[in-house]
Amino acid sequence: MKRALHVAVLMGGKSAEHEVSLRSATNVIAGIRRLGHRVTAITVPKSGRISSAHLHVLFGRSVDVVFPLIHGPFGEDGTVQGMLKLADKPYVGPDVLGSAVGMDKETAKRLMADAGIPVAPFVVLRKGERHPSFTALISRLGSPVFIKPSALGSSVGVHKVSGAKELRRALNDAFLYDHKVLAEACIAGRELECSVLGNERLEASVPGEVVPRHDFYSYAAKYVDPDGAALVIPARLTASQRRRVCETAIAACRALSCEGMARVDFFLTPAGKLYVNEVNTIPGFTDISMYPKLWAASGLPYDTLIRRLLELAVARHRRDANLKTSYV
Repeated sequence: MKRALHVAVLMGGKSAEHEVSLRSATNVIAGIRRLGHRVTAITVPKSGRISSAHLHVLFGRSVDVVFPLIHGPFGEDGTVQGMLKLADKPYVGPDVLGSAVGMDKETAKRLMADAGIPVAPFVVLRKGERHPSFTALISRLGSPVFIKPSALGSSVGVHKVSGAKELRRALNDAFLYDHKVLAEACIAGRELECSVLGNERLEASVPGEVVPRHDFYSYAAKYVDPDGAALVIPARLTASQRRRVCETAIAACRALSCEGMARVDFFLTPAGKLYVNEVNTIPGFTDISMYPKLWAASGLPYDTLIRRLLELAVARHRRDANLKTSYV
């Protein structure tokens, strides 16, 4: 990309991941500026209301491409992507469909399972409905179980549950964040992550491993406790395991119609079975985030990665502009 661009970076938003988004955006903005591009930073408040001045910027002619970094609902779930599509603006990351299905854990798991990609067994629980007892859940899923909001990230509202009282507390908390909650089997194994990049042609990074020092990779382990987890990059895997992780990461993105970027999280059991935990369509870009770290270990430094993401956004916009919109 030879000419300097005007890039709008969207951050914050109406989400429990608001603060994480701000940390991601700080790093990305610095990288964009190092590339010689102009940046307009747009912080969406926790109310979720984008000001008329910010809309004027996003819909105006001067912005060449938008980099959405609003994690979670109202940013990663297709809402912002739909707005930018209406504004006819190139934007980084998956499109409306890929963002929406990637955000909703139930939908994503069903699509991946239909594509033959192993996912952890789960039960869907909805607010206002009668929920199965802890005994009934563990008869289907085993013990312990994980309780998690269906459409949220950064381990917000996630609980590891081993008893009936814990289950009630976990559901009360998870339903604060979503009307739909998953009870999910606990897969005992190593936690692996793989970064994906590309439009029609997807590429996978070297896999990395997260070694939590808490009971699981919770929000506190990710963002509060500086010693909450160790990151092993690249993960210590056999050539066959590494190839399977990369191939499955790409297959998962294809199953969810994800282009641009995504981080795919896995469990690898001692028996060698690989499960996809989830696909993150706007992965973290903080100084401790795995997505850029994995690409750096794959030979793509931070600023080069930012440049590639901007190029992919512009290329997809040009590609989509060639589609017919009239039957006459």
